[in-house]
Amino acid sequence: MTDRVVDLRSDTITRPVVAMRMAMASAEVGDDVYGEDPTVLALEDRIADLLGQESGLFTPSGSMANQLGIRLHVGPGQELIADELAHVLRAEMGAAAVFSGISSRSWRAPRGLLDPAAALALMQPDAGAYQVSTKAIVVENTHNFGGGTVQPLEAIRALRGATQPLGVAMHLDGARLWNAHVATGIALADYGQQFDTVAVCLSKGLGAPVGSVLAGSRGLMAEARVWRKRYGGGMRQAGILAAAGLWALDHHIERLADDHGRARAFSEAVASSFPEVIDPAHVQTNIVIVDVAQGGWAAADFVSAAEQRGLRIYAVNERAVRLVWHLDVDDADTDFAADLVNAMLAEAAQGS
Repeated sequence: MTDRVVDLRSDTITRPVVAMRMAMASAEVGDDVYGEDPTVLALEDRIADLLGQESGLFTPSGSMANQLGIRLHVGPGQELIADELAHVLRAEMGAAAVFSGISSRSWRAPRGLLDPAAALALMQPDAGAYQVSTKAIVVENTHNFGGGTVQPLEAIRALRGATQPLGVAMHLDGARLWNAHVATGIALADYGQQFDTVAVCLSKGLGAPVGSVLAGSRGLMAEARVWRKRYGGGMRQAGILAAAGLWALDHHIERLADDHGRARAFSEAVASSFPEVIDPAHVQTNIVIVDVAQGGWAAADFVSAAEQRGLRIYAVNERAVRLVWHLDVDDADTDFAADLVNAMLAEAAQGS
């Protein structure tokens, strides 16, 4: 064991900085269930405007924001479709089926990259009396389990152009949309306006302790507010939490470029010695997927051994591990992670 610990399991483990805590402590508050918390209202309006949508709804978590968005578009016994690596299918505990009676199917998507043709081939917008009708498509941008992949705006527009005339809604799981914006320079609204609903997260790269916002039309957000209460997500003096989000929007968006640079530096350092485990060209944002099986490791064993040496990471499947950069990780931590991963891969190569 080592006294040093570098935690790259996720960007959700960030801690609010002192200035953010001060903003939270001084926030003006009211009862949000009654729609009377001014700080929550300010956050909802600001994010809706950034995304090119009419209205917003503050939620405790990204999963709740996604599930509310899906619920608005898909009825019980109908289906949503998404790619096989999508967070809504892999990491939200079957919530769409459990809470909303929604069926799901998926298409193949290497690195989570959106292929409109694959989605359209799977879609059945009016399946009749004997099959399940597709009512919504979920797109994730950036793509978590794909390795921080940025979805091309042209692909999104192509999918939107094909689905809109058929009455199939599109929901954006934009938990890390901020990263896509910083990586490409594309305006948040240029992404957001392609979707009926958009969910963005404040507690990942932006470093707020809690919260996401769902955005869409005023009518949809009024309906989502009812379902949020039903799901137990009605919060009272939530302005204390919303203030952290507002502070993050002011101070933590542009600095995401630092996370992207460090993730790329790590990937290049590892690929220079072990090019078979990672392609730096695929590292677009703050997430790196390393195929440790190519280096002779099972992912679970690699995670366990790395933690013993002071590096905390996450196994995404039996072959690969994920490392996620965030505001609590600096250049020295990045060098430590690269050196340790290289050392572990070298040990496996020498033992083979």
